[in-house]
Order: sequence, then C-alpha cells, then structure tokens
Amino acid sequence: MSTALVLASGTSQFTTSAVTTAGAAVGLALLGTEHWRWYKGGAAAGPSGGGGRDPKALIPYWFGLAFGILMVACPSGALGDLAGILRWGGNGVGGTVMGFFTGQDPATIAQASAPTLDGYGATVVTALVIVLWVVRKEIKKVVKGKWWKGVTTGALLCFSTGVAATVAQIVVGNTNGFGRYLFDSITHGTLV
Repeated sequence: MSTALVLASGTSQFTTSAVTTAGAAVGLALLGTEHWRWYKGGAAAGPSGGGGRDPKALIPYWFGLAFGILMVACPSGALGDLAGILRWGGNGVGGTVMGFFTGQDPATIAQASAPTLDGYGATVVTALVIVLWVVRKEIKKVVKGKWWKGVTTGALLCFSTGVAATVAQIVVGNTNGFGRYLFDSITHGTLV
C-alpha cells in the first residue's frame, strides 16, 4: 500500500476544510507561475546566458508554502481560520475563472486536509508566528509577496490524497518531531 493511501485512509488524524478543483487550479497556477518567473528571471545571469537560477530566490516562496500547510494543520485557531479564508478566496476566484472559460462548475475535493499538529509542533508554529510578527517590518516587500504566494499555495494544495498528503505529512510530521526534539533537549540536557 502506498504512503499516500495510508495517509489518506487515516482521516481521523486529519483536519478538514473544503478545497474545490478550481481552488486547487489556483494553487497550481501560483506554484507554476512562481517557478516560471524564477526560471526565466535567472536565465541571463551567467556569462553565457545560463546558470543564474539561484535556488535561494525560491526560499521565501517555499517557506510560505510550508507555513500554509502548517496553517491548515491548525483548524481551531486563527491560523486555521486564515487558511479557510485563503481557501474560500481561491475557490471563489478559481470557480469564477473556471466557469467563465470552461463553462464547468468546480468539484469539491473530498478531503482537503492536513495531519494535525501535536503540542510540540504547535509550540514551534507559535514561536515562528511570534518571530515573523517581530521581524515583519524588516522584511522586504518582494520577499513578503513571495511568502504570501507560498502561503496561499500551501493552503490550497494541502489535501489528503496523493503527493499533497505526502508533502503535508512531511511538513507537519517534521514540525512535530522538531518540537519534541527541542523539548527533549531542553528538559534532558541532550543535543542528540
């Protein structure tokens, strides 16, 4: 049995919020657009016109994408509410565009969810939110824009089937594990 099927079958450990196929299309469009801009923007940086695609330019976007997934994993908090608003907006915009261009109505994806955070992972996310709030004025506008695109992409593409389930499990599971590691290190005085 594949990992995605195992992850999708254990729905009791997942949080839920609806995403439509149109919302997922918006998420995929954001993902593709950001990577296309990165690909095309770095093409002329090298001496022979190539090699200028610096992977570091994608860090704000991918950090935002991971944070968007973590927001979905916080269903009863303000972050989960914000993820729901982003999903509602993505579903609405995507549905309007889909209806206009194709004449079709979007279908709801059955389980638009993420694994839940435990107390340790929630501690890491809380610390991250505090850090982001404190340094928000020092972050450049371009970086903020890429980060918000990533957050929206993460919220829209985080559902419990296929590749999305595997990615969500990796992000949320590693956040939970990192929080547990930090607390074990602090309480027991061990670094490994």
